[in-house]
Amino acid sequence: MFANNHTNVSITVSDEEPDELGRMRVRARRKRKKLSNRRLLRRLFVRYWTLLVIIPAACLLFFEASRIAHYNSSSSNNVDSETLTETTRDNRVVNESKPAVGKGMGVEQHKNLNRLDPTTHVVGGVRERCLKILPPEKLETLDFPEEKESGGPIDEVLYMLSESDASFVGGNTTLSQLRTDDIKFNYFTGNQTFEERDRSFEMKKTVKVHCGFYSVNGGFKISDEDKSYMQACKAVVSTCAFGGGDDLYQPIGMAKASIQKVCYVAFWDEITVKAQELVGRRIGQNGFIGKWRVVVVQDLPFSDQRLNGKIPKMLSHRLFPQAKYSIWVDAKSQFRRDPLGVLEALLWRSNSILAISEHGARSSVYDEAKAVVKKNKAKPEEVEVQLNQYKKDGLPEDKRFNGKKALCEASVIVKKHTPLTNLLMCVWFNEVVRFTSRDQLSFPYVLWRLKAFKNIHMFPVCTRKDLVNSMGHIRKAKPLQG
Repeated sequence: MFANNHTNVSITVSDEEPDELGRMRVRARRKRKKLSNRRLLRRLFVRYWTLLVIIPAACLLFFEASRIAHYNSSSSNNVDSETLTETTRDNRVVNESKPAVGKGMGVEQHKNLNRLDPTTHVVGGVRERCLKILPPEKLETLDFPEEKESGGPIDEVLYMLSESDASFVGGNTTLSQLRTDDIKFNYFTGNQTFEERDRSFEMKKTVKVHCGFYSVNGGFKISDEDKSYMQACKAVVSTCAFGGGDDLYQPIGMAKASIQKVCYVAFWDEITVKAQELVGRRIGQNGFIGKWRVVVVQDLPFSDQRLNGKIPKMLSHRLFPQAKYSIWVDAKSQFRRDPLGVLEALLWRSNSILAISEHGARSSVYDEAKAVVKKNKAKPEEVEVQLNQYKKDGLPEDKRFNGKKALCEASVIVKKHTPLTNLLMCVWFNEVVRFTSRDQLSFPYVLWRLKAFKNIHMFPVCTRKDLVNSMGHIRKAKPLQG
């Protein structure tokens, strides 16, 4: 029999024994997960990186808008409350007096009307107001500066007058017969020759020049009562609307003190009076609508209403012979600043005698001519005649005047009435009559010819936007036909 001698072998199994293979698998899974997350982040960044730029920019814009709104609110609250309330009441009375009118009258209120918030721009990373006008408390004490001898190159400007109406174009032509598109010179302008045109640009102590109002039979008749009012004006803000025209927007933003020192005069013709009466705007018995003294002009000298509009725009020194300062505002705009404050900011502070806005889009008169023709704002043959004459006279294609644009946007003109500015306005008016009614084309030429004209303030477009509320694309009063 065999004996069973078994030898026991024990094998120890421990759960704590490290599993290297398992750990390697865990590490591999973690690495794959990290790589996957990185790829996902990379894809999200590529797809949505614009949001990372837009969102912070939007937050910054919101912050700036809130800050400006707070500043505007503070600035508006500083305007004299009594004056602002009175002006708002004038606008409300004028606008609420309109009856309901039919389609085409455009009775909707323009969103820019009566806005006083300042126009701002960024300079060197800092947002500044475009028109640096004095604070309200200083405007209330502002007055005209003492007159000093100009010492300019011109002492006196004499205006051409008709010695005998019979000597003009043969003496057998009536004023109405002269109102044609082909004949622009008439009894109002006088028949300026090219020799007289050249002499009008000469810098002499005494200059004799055509400057409208050539004959008593030339038209643009104003009543004696209105003349008496206009002759008493020391400073004036003026506008006009002929042939139906634009609505009359009440001025706002003026200090109470300046209301007693500055006239507001709007020139209308009989057609505009009737058109405005149709929408409920009637001239009061005192001759006013709100702040505006409405001067009704009889017998306009031109068939082209744009040329008729150049008379109050350019010849304010002739219409207001006693005025020392004038501010012209196109009828499509609402003047919204204190006039004495504007004179101080644009003339007195810089020792200028004329302030006018730079053109917003172009710099060269030749570029402007192309745009005028392209937009059908003048006949191509008229523009060609004008440019050919300017080239013949030697007008350079220089786009700058004293370091600024030579091309202007003349919807706002601020000036001191001096012999030099009076001469400039006369020769500018004559150029507009002789060639095209687009006054931007002739302004650089006039500046170039009057080489002594240095102290002019060509202010930027944003300053003009601060001066007025633009209503350019709304024409509410429909012109009458026939």
